[in-house]
Amino acid sequence: MSEDRLAIDAESRTVVGKKVKQLRRNGLVPAVIYGINDPITIQMDNILLRRVLRRAGTTNLINISVDGGIRTVLARDIQQHLTRGDIIHVDFQEVDLKVKITAEASLVLVGRSKMMEDALGSDVLSLTSVEIEALPDDLIAEIEVDVSQMKSADEPIYVSDLPVPAGVTILADPETAVARFEYARLEEEEEEEELEGFETTADSVEIIEKGKAEDEEEE
Repeated sequence: MSEDRLAIDAESRTVVGKKVKQLRRNGLVPAVIYGINDPITIQMDNILLRRVLRRAGTTNLINISVDGGIRTVLARDIQQHLTRGDIIHVDFQEVDLKVKITAEASLVLVGRSKMMEDALGSDVLSLTSVEIEALPDDLIAEIEVDVSQMKSADEPIYVSDLPVPAGVTILADPETAVARFEYARLEEEEEEEELEGFETTADSVEIIEKGKAEDEEEE
């Protein structure tokens, strides 16, 4: 609900283009709000913005106070300096709370499969995120993938198995595998591969030495 939303103050921005470098030197970050109303350019305090974005990510709503009003937005594009990691620009999308929108939800591995408990290999994610659709207030940042459901390596977890709250729809193909079990490679197999590689190398050396002897006889 609105009382639980993160909030931050902003100011209208008239500085654009290369001149925004001076804004950053003064501890301000240039940003844009676009969406259901006319787009506006704004500037925000760097430290306060970093705190808000750290908590909001790209799926939690933010109330931005600007020009005497409040814009309810999602951070859609956060640009950072390649080496320093400083935030250099943010695109915010203003949303209609009564209209569904799409976003990415991260997949998080939880639990352990029986095979992993038996130290036979590892549980692995096949996807790191899925696209979801929901009303802005219903968006979620992550979805848990409980691999304890897997009873064998032939039974991966599919999109259709993922639990989501009411009001959230996963847009990915329900038959797409999101997690699976991989058996560990047996040491004997690894040793055999190493031996095969050694034999190949030995044969190559023998051929090279033989070639050298033939060359020497021709001389």
